[in-house]
Amino acid sequence: MIKPINKDTTLLSQKSAPTTPKDTQVIIDLIDTLKSHKKDCVGMAANMIGINKRVIALQLGDLVMPLINPSIIGKSEPYDVEEGCLSLIGERPAKRFMKITVSYLDAEFNPHKQAFEGFAAQIIQHEMDHLEGILI
Repeated sequence: MIKPINKDTTLLSQKSAPTTPKDTQVIIDLIDTLKSHKKDCVGMAANMIGINKRVIALQLGDLVMPLINPSIIGKSEPYDVEEGCLSLIGERPAKRFMKITVSYLDAEFNPHKQAFEGFAAQIIQHEMDHLEGILI
């Protein structure tokens, strides 16, 4: 189900709780909502649809990839960037890393460890800030 975009900074500033198999509908709703915003959004965290669970989704071309309970376990090559967000007005500065390694669960709750770089790494870092209640 496509959900409205949450713009409540009080909710967006809260840390997210772990996602469990009972939260399958949250994952589906997050993916549906991200797909509906494909023209103006490349990533989304569950708190952006009003649910404080540790799940993000990113749009990589035609592929939408959910990352459940993600954790950055490696990072290198820091840089500064300006980013925008559907939940917030305007652009804000952020420090990102060109290369990251992430441990996460997939939609079937199988564990993975994967390296990302460039724009995909930037998207993941932005959405993971949401999980920590960090507003860029």
